[in-house]
Amino acid sequence: MRLAIVERNKCSPKKCQEYCKKMCPVNRGGENCIVIDKTASIDESLCNGCGICQKCPFEAISIINLPEKLKEDPIHRYGQNQFELFHLPIPKKGKIVGLLGRNGIGKSTALEILSNNLKPNLSNYNEPPSEEKIIEKYHHVILGDYLKKLYSKGITISYKPQRIELLPKVFSGKVKDLIKKIDKNKIGDKLFKELDMENLKDRDINNLSGGELQKLAIIATCVKKADFYFFDEPASFLDVTNRIKVANIIKQLDGAVMVVEHDLATLDYISDEIQIIYGKQACYGIISQSKGVRRGINEYLDGYLPDDNVRFRDYEIKFSKNIVNKFKGKNILLEFPELEKSFKDFSLKVNAGSVNKKEVLTIMGANGLGKTTFLKLLAGVEKPDKGEIKKLKIAYKVQYPEVAKGTVRQWLMKIAKKDFNSGWYKQNILEKLGLNKVLDQELKNLSGGELQKVHIALTLSQDAEIYAFDEPSAFIDVEDRLTVAEVIKEFVFKKEACGIVVDHDVQFVDYLGDKMLVFEGVSGKEGKVYGPCDKVEGMNRVLKMLNITYRHDPSTYRPRINKPGSTLDREQRKKGNYYYN
Repeated sequence: MRLAIVERNKCSPKKCQEYCKKMCPVNRGGENCIVIDKTASIDESLCNGCGICQKCPFEAISIINLPEKLKEDPIHRYGQNQFELFHLPIPKKGKIVGLLGRNGIGKSTALEILSNNLKPNLSNYNEPPSEEKIIEKYHHVILGDYLKKLYSKGITISYKPQRIELLPKVFSGKVKDLIKKIDKNKIGDKLFKELDMENLKDRDINNLSGGELQKLAIIATCVKKADFYFFDEPASFLDVTNRIKVANIIKQLDGAVMVVEHDLATLDYISDEIQIIYGKQACYGIISQSKGVRRGINEYLDGYLPDDNVRFRDYEIKFSKNIVNKFKGKNILLEFPELEKSFKDFSLKVNAGSVNKKEVLTIMGANGLGKTTFLKLLAGVEKPDKGEIKKLKIAYKVQYPEVAKGTVRQWLMKIAKKDFNSGWYKQNILEKLGLNKVLDQELKNLSGGELQKVHIALTLSQDAEIYAFDEPSAFIDVEDRLTVAEVIKEFVFKKEACGIVVDHDVQFVDYLGDKMLVFEGVSGKEGKVYGPCDKVEGMNRVLKMLNITYRHDPSTYRPRINKPGSTLDREQRKKGNYYYN
């Protein structure tokens, strides 16, 4: 079974002089395999799979041979030569199903179908089938029963979207007013307390931080009476403690729950089952059978599904067993004095510290302790009340990537200038971050993960000595998180610069960091800083403060959160070893 995919927003026949149409051997033989209107269209029944058209200069075309065992029709296809999805994840009453897969692989399409925002067309995009025909197609499986109830309005849906930074654009007013409108379960006050949001109930939504917006969106999803709850990346912008609090709140919901999450430790902790979505980004997605949590995550990392005899990735995702501290010497590049900054409801005190050339300083701590404020002080966005920061050549990626007018190419060329055309830049920035495929797309049309990677590239494209990143792992999938960490680390080393990274993903920080700053204090009131210190000491201090222990998975060495009170949890606490067994 063969698919021909044309990404319309990349296809530009006028710019390439209709390269694919001219070079296609079927066309040259007299048949119309590829025709050009505004964009290219490919007749899959005529395509011989030669792949010549895939040399499209804009990488707009993909010719894909699907797995031999996959002989059924897709549940949905967006149109000729467009993305298609095979199967759907199955909601299960009283269970939390974790969905694991790359960005652009069909998770959102699956949600749209399950929430009745999109009717599956069973690949018949010209004449979509009726609801009755859809139900009939799946009447012999559990999905048929679900769709029957969905179409008869017998199921209600509550959904937390990925892009929580858009919440202030769709609702203005105080935090408590939003929840009061939708709190059908009368649990809003309880959830405010559990997530330490009581002191924010009278705050305007426009003034909430990323973590606070995330918690508000989760509360808003949970207070609705629903049969099916869907959470798209609930861990983004939250510290480890709040990730576990949110997981425990979601576990208490009375209904079927699905969670999309790229933080493996959180997905592992929250899920009862795992369903893997694999395929090719922007081309097709296939949803696997349900699996046990540990087995499902480990098979995903391996890139091979034994039950289906399918290898969907030609490499394994590996984690390091040993934590190696790689200090780069004592050539100080960044030195900051004791700093103090006070706002109406919050104050921050920072110890004096320094960072050497070729080092990455990572920053961890609970939400609301001033990590973002510290970056703004270094970048000159905020002025300290005490202490003076020497003017620095600093490139700073803000927490929320902005959507500006223009294409990816236009912005990168504007910032990188002559470096944009260098071989090193193309290989180590564009290629490794996967930006070659979106260079001619408008920023407004990018996914959250794509937009994040563009802003990481824009930061690295600046002429600076210090490169600061506020939560660069947010919205980025598992594969790309380790790649992003590698890109930042290698860039800092090559440029003889230093990096400063605020993030909550333990594995990401573990892989990336050389030194650590640990933010402590009372969330939302006062923050203070311990360090810089070495990574092992810093991680132990963070996890002890957050009252959590981590262990390594014996097969893959990925980080896993210990269940509170478990034998391993008690043993590690007794030894004072919170950071891996």
